[in-house]
Amino acid sequence: MELDLLVEQFKQQDEKAFESLYNMYSTSMHGVINNIVRDTEIANEVMQDVFIKAWHNAGTYSAEKGRFFTWILNIARNAAIDKTRSKSFKNAKQNLNADFFVDIIETHESLNDKTDAIGIGKFIKKLAKKCVEVIELLYFKGYTQNEASEALNMPIGTIKTRNRNCIKELRAIVLT
Repeated sequence: MELDLLVEQFKQQDEKAFESLYNMYSTSMHGVINNIVRDTEIANEVMQDVFIKAWHNAGTYSAEKGRFFTWILNIARNAAIDKTRSKSFKNAKQNLNADFFVDIIETHESLNDKTDAIGIGKFIKKLAKKCVEVIELLYFKGYTQNEASEALNMPIGTIKTRNRNCIKELRAIVLT
């Protein structure tokens, strides 16, 4: 079934379209969410919330503003970040065991396989190292621009400019 037709049916609250889109995107969304919250159960919960939110707000999606995947990816990313900022999430993570911290410190060159379910990692690896660092922090690890600025020890303006330029460069690579 053509994606545009499927999205249109989704916007009209068609349950079969919802199911098809869920099957198409749930693995990618789960990977992004899990990369941010670092807890499979919480990622499952947030992913369900994301698709419910998308269902309730389907009428706000506009193809002129971007692809459906990007729209739902932004919902997933924002929901995961919101979850990590919630009081309940912070309280649950206060008494973590040391195993949790082993996986947090990873190199910026490694992209999570689940996050890369759509295959974007091969295109990102073609970018300059400075782009890989910024994109990985902002889009794969869920950092805010301020957090990325601190992590990379760069001014926030540099992060914003680099992000914009790197995404433009990535778009050119993907679309060629």
